Amino acid sequence: MLVRDKANQSMGGIEPRRILIFVPNWVGDVVMATAAMRAIRRHFQGAHIVHLMKPYVADVLSGTGLSDEQFFWPARPDSQHSGRLGLIGDLRRRRFDLAVLLTNSFRSALIARLAGVERRVGYARDARGWLLTDRLRPLRQGRRFVPVPALDYYNDLARYLGCEEVEDRLALATSMEDESSIDKRLGSLDPEQPLVVLNPGANYGSGKCWPAEKYAALADAVVSRYGARVVASLGPKERAIADRLQAAANRPIEVYVDPPLGLGPLRALIRRCHLLVTNDTGPRHFAAAFDVPVVTIFGSSDPAWTETRFGKERVVKLDLDCQPCMARVCPLGHHDCMQKLEPDLVLEKVDEFLGMRQTGSEPGRLNVVQ
Repeated sequence: MLVRDKANQSMGGIEPRRILIFVPNWVGDVVMATAAMRAIRRHFQGAHIVHLMKPYVADVLSGTGLSDEQFFWPARPDSQHSGRLGLIGDLRRRRFDLAVLLTNSFRSALIARLAGVERRVGYARDARGWLLTDRLRPLRQGRRFVPVPALDYYNDLARYLGCEEVEDRLALATSMEDESSIDKRLGSLDPEQPLVVLNPGANYGSGKCWPAEKYAALADAVVSRYGARVVASLGPKERAIADRLQAAANRPIEVYVDPPLGLGPLRALIRRCHLLVTNDTGPRHFAAAFDVPVVTIFGSSDPAWTETRFGKERVVKLDLDCQPCMARVCPLGHHDCMQKLEPDLVLEKVDEFLGMRQTGSEPGRLNVVQ
C-alpha cells in the first residue's frame, strides 16, 4: 500500500534497546495508533519504550502498558522554545536507538534528529524526508494524498519495523479510579435497560457536529421506543451544545458537562454502554477498542481516513456534492451535510443494534446510508 524509500524493505534485523515513539496529537488518532504500538511492544520485548506526546492525550493510553515511560511536549506557548531545548537535551541523554514517528510534522522529525536518535522512521511528507533515515512515502494522486485509513497508515510503520503480529484491534484500558468515578456519576444501573451514550461535540470544529436539536429528537425516539437511559457527554467548551440539547429534549436525558467527565471516566462510560451515537471524533474509537456498538455521523470529514473495519460500527452520512470538504466550519455557510441529515436515518442504524439486543441476534457488516 505504501512505498518504501530505501532498498531494504523492512527493519526486521535490528534489535533496538531504547525506542522513542512520537504519539499522534488527536485523541482519535492516538486510539487508532494503539494497534501499531501494541505490535511494537510485542516485537521488541526487551526494549525500553518511551512515548513523546501532548499532555492532554496521555490519559488515553493510561493502563495500556504500551510504554515504559512518557515524555511531554512543552504545554505553555510562552515556554516552548526553552522547553524544546530542554526536551532535546533530555532525549539526547537517553541515547535512543530508534525513533518511530507516528506523527507527520516537520517538528517531530527535527526533534528526533537533534536528539541524536540513530534510526528515524516515518513518512516522507511535510518537507521532512531529509531528516529521516528510513522514509515511507504515502500514496498520492498528483499533489493530493490518496485517502488511506489511519489504522493502516500506522500499522504499515509497524510492519516496516519487522512486526509480524499487527492486528486491526485497538487497545485501551480503564483504571479503578475511572470506573469508580463513572459509578458515582451513573448510580445504579438496570441490567434490563439499555444504556445509550451520545457524543454530540467535536474538538475539530462545527463541521463535524450534527445539530444538538437532532440529537435530542433521536434521544426522544430511543427513550420512547426502547425505554433506554440516555446519557450525553460533552467537554467544558461545549456548554452551548449541552444547553441546546437539554432545551430541545422532551424525554429524560442526562447531560454530563458540569463537571465534564474527562477522558478516563468517558472511556469507562463507553465501555459499559450498549450503544454509542457520536460525531466523527475521538470517543468513536473508544467504542471499537471496547467492542461496543457505535453509530457514527459524518458531515465534513471523509470516512476513508478513519475506517477501522470494526464490525459493530454503522456510518451515517449524506452524499452531497460538497462532501467531504474536511473543513472545521462549513465554507459555504449552510452546513447542509448535517442540517439535512434527519434523525430517522440515524434511528435506522440505532434500531439495528437495540432491536438485535432485544432479539439476541448479531449485527452484520458495515453499512453506509447515502
